[in-house]
Amino acid sequence: EVQLVESGGGLVQAGGSLRLSCAASGGAFEDLAIGWIRQAPGKDRERVACISNRDGTQTYADSVKGRFTISRSNAKNTVYLQMNSLKTEDTAVYTCAVGDYFSTCILGNEYNSWGQGTQVTVSS
Repeated sequence: EVQLVESGGGLVQAGGSLRLSCAASGGAFEDLAIGWIRQAPGKDRERVACISNRDGTQTYADSVKGRFTISRSNAKNTVYLQMNSLKTEDTAVYTCAVGDYFSTCILGNEYNSWGQGTQVTVSS
């Protein structure tokens, strides 16, 4: 079973940047689509971004398009989420998860394995 560990969260002022990392182990990383999902207190879970295992195709939530970039390094078994121009409404726990790109990222089916999450807090 794939295990995921997130890092890079923290406290940042509005307008600032953070880069989250999701390190994977225990599976064939190059066969996995990886997504970032966030959840703020009292709010529904939101799928932020997803990256394909085949050709690096990315999908983004409208709320983060143009500000966040998802990327992957198969050599390092790691997926990144570069977050720029952060807003207070980006405050949430960010979790990475694995799935199938078409089934999970495009159709919205459930992810298979999840990390523990990392807290991102954006202050005004």
